[in-house]
Amino acid sequence: MRVHSLTVEQALASLNSSSTGLAAGEAARRLREFGPNLLEEVEQRHLLLRFAQEFTHFFAIVLWIAAGLSFAAEHFDPGQGMARLGLAIVGVIVINGAFSFWQEYKAERAVAALRRLLPQRVKTLRAGEISGILASELVPGDIVLLEEGDFVPADCRLIELSGLRVNLSTVTGESLAKARTLEPSGEESPLQAKNIVLAGTSVVSGQARGVVYATGMRTEFGRIAHLTQTAGEASSPLQREIARLSRIVAGLATGMGVLLFLVGQAIGLPTWENLLFAIGLIVANVPEGLLPTVTLSLAMATQRMARRNALVRHLPAVEALGSTTVICSDKTGTLTQNRMSAEELWIGGGMLPCAELAQRGPALLDHRALFVNAALCHNLKEVDEEGRQTLRGDPMEIALAAVGRQVAGDLAGFSRIAEIAFDTDRKRMSVICDTPQGRMLYCKGALETVLAGCSCVRLDAGIVPLDPTARTRLLAAQDEMASQGLRVLAFAHRAVDQPGLPEEEQGMVLAGLIGLEDPPRREVPEAIARCKEAGIRTIMVTGDHPRTGLAIARQIGLISGEAPLVISGEQLRLMSPTQLQLALDAPEVLFARVAAEQKMRIVEALKNKGEIVAVTGDGVNDAPALKSADIGIAMGISGTDVAKEAADLILLDDNFASIVAAIEEGRAVFENIRKFLTYILSSNIPELVPYLAFVLFRIPLPLTIIQILAVDLGTDMLPALALGAEKPDPAVMQRPPRQHGERLLSWSLLARAYLFLGVLEATAAMLAFFFVLDAAGWQHGQTLDRLDPLYLQATSACLATIVVMQMMNLYLCRHPRQSILSYGLGGNRYLLLGIAAELAVILFILYTPAGNWLFGTAAIGRDSWLLAAGCAILMGALEELRKAWLRRGRRS
Repeated sequence: MRVHSLTVEQALASLNSSSTGLAAGEAARRLREFGPNLLEEVEQRHLLLRFAQEFTHFFAIVLWIAAGLSFAAEHFDPGQGMARLGLAIVGVIVINGAFSFWQEYKAERAVAALRRLLPQRVKTLRAGEISGILASELVPGDIVLLEEGDFVPADCRLIELSGLRVNLSTVTGESLAKARTLEPSGEESPLQAKNIVLAGTSVVSGQARGVVYATGMRTEFGRIAHLTQTAGEASSPLQREIARLSRIVAGLATGMGVLLFLVGQAIGLPTWENLLFAIGLIVANVPEGLLPTVTLSLAMATQRMARRNALVRHLPAVEALGSTTVICSDKTGTLTQNRMSAEELWIGGGMLPCAELAQRGPALLDHRALFVNAALCHNLKEVDEEGRQTLRGDPMEIALAAVGRQVAGDLAGFSRIAEIAFDTDRKRMSVICDTPQGRMLYCKGALETVLAGCSCVRLDAGIVPLDPTARTRLLAAQDEMASQGLRVLAFAHRAVDQPGLPEEEQGMVLAGLIGLEDPPRREVPEAIARCKEAGIRTIMVTGDHPRTGLAIARQIGLISGEAPLVISGEQLRLMSPTQLQLALDAPEVLFARVAAEQKMRIVEALKNKGEIVAVTGDGVNDAPALKSADIGIAMGISGTDVAKEAADLILLDDNFASIVAAIEEGRAVFENIRKFLTYILSSNIPELVPYLAFVLFRIPLPLTIIQILAVDLGTDMLPALALGAEKPDPAVMQRPPRQHGERLLSWSLLARAYLFLGVLEATAAMLAFFFVLDAAGWQHGQTLDRLDPLYLQATSACLATIVVMQMMNLYLCRHPRQSILSYGLGGNRYLLLGIAAELAVILFILYTPAGNWLFGTAAIGRDSWLLAAGCAILMGALEELRKAWLRRGRRS
């Protein structure tokens, strides 16, 4: 029988459950029987297929062609070593493909591990005890507790509810929130039944309890799982630019190879010798392993961010963070500690500090309704902690309940029977309670919304009509408390005559105001100052009173001017998009009493002004703003499931300072990839110049193709990865945000890599080559056999010099302007590991028989090493002079 057609009691009985939930043993048995509450993963491509694809991308195809030409050359002109070259190139393809696959697999695993840090948890009732469990552990018959902002974890038949409305868009496509009921339904499909909540939908408002009747792939959502399952992450703009850059470089390399092949033919070079030159040119300029290295660099950045309490859900968010220009931040819990304490009351017509409540106890009996309201009007849960009853829930409600219980005393005879749930439109909540004085409605919320439902006010003299004079006094009292940074709530009540929920919160008596202090987080003022220094604008968007927001903003250094622009939600509602954009030109602006839905208008206006916007949110109604922002940031502690799902970044500690730390890491990623590019492109020139000299000046080839491959993959790969793991430069937050869409490969980077560092390396490499030849008495025009010991020593000296120069270059590339002396040799242990690996590889190539045979090398003497070291020191000195000149020019 369909569960939605049954009564609550029948539905529970049909699932062999009860209103107190399942026993632990029965839940474990059902988990074994029905399996975990999980959707089946989208079938990914087999690992072997993904591995094979690493050998068919553009770079690999260029190298396959080079290998094929080498084998062809061996066939038509045997004995020239071209077959060994072909095998070496194939070996490079295999090594590079395996390395790329490993990096991408490691990056994928890293991101998956980060996502597992925040599994969805649900509140369940088992054997009468409320506990939090993983959503995957739910079984049919479990009792689930739902509240605003929760995702529904399984298909449930409702058994209790209060003001429940759910968003069914993920299942039915309807965007409007729908109310739910408990009565049996005659609908055929559970999709139309109003007593059912379905897995994957979300709670917009209210609270409920439901009994699970379907989990995992047996849910309605499981049957249409293709609506939410995806085959993989979309590539980010940065990854697309790297791929574009790779294609351009490989295309240029191929074009240059073909062009110089034709030039060589025109000047009469032998065909196969000319072909060898063309292959060498192509291989020298193809930056193998660029794309997977960038992917791994991004994944490593996400892990560093997680250690700084910022969990990245999408890799593209890393690069967008680096160009953020505006942060729209909530106040409560993000800029403040979310540790509320009641500080001051307006009661009986005057102010009363909370510290004086104890001594004024008997005099407050006439105002007991205010404190009963504070003690009862909440959604807190009372739990047993080590034999002591403790309240769990919103810190604001905990503070209010504490002050309420302190004064109200014994609440025996008071029982809550219903609730009118809080929502962002009404900005208030009410509870209906049976009391010794009869049934009462207790209401709390923002003063302006509670006042609208009040006709009287409680003063020391008694209950009097709420006339304009009384309204003015109340609003003035609120302003006075708010100007101290207090969050102000109004409390009202009335008797309820008719049974059930009253249709309107009207005709109430305003009992008083309570001001709560939520002190700023200690680290926030420094984070705000860092944002200003980094050219990032911070805008507070709060639901609190304007004066409260303004007071906190001044405390944390967000606002310092005499006349900041403060825009209320009501003013924002009346503004046109153009007016809002113009208002945002104000140097200091703050939004207060703003509904969550209005956040999206602010975000869109900022984006229309060309800003890169990060916005924080925690509620279900924040999801549209989180999605529309360039970076959506959800709260990991107080955030709802819906907000987390919509966000790109989740703050594990709900702290504004963690946003600034994440932006710092985002900027560092972009800088690190530029360092990496400078490093690998620098070595292209000393690989290219020997071939140009070979063709143009008719000298022996100073560097063989196999030796080029040794530089590109054997010695450069690990040091380049080490640059991708550099920590953020201390000055990275002292520069303005980079322009969105700024190219990774700038003219200044190319000039530095190709026209300065590369030229210095090429000069040193050619000097080392001729140094060995000259020492042996070689004369220009004298030919050398490719196996001649002198030729092997000369090419080995050229290769060793390039490697030594790259060791120096590794440290020079750590910063485009700062001196190497400013950050020393430490700070990144991967650099030392990279240097050690580079040194081990070159020693293997030069001083072992296997290395000599494979790479066509021979051992070199001490003088060659000293020359290489001297050239490296000279390059370091010249680069230091260039950086000093740049710094001096910048200061002037």
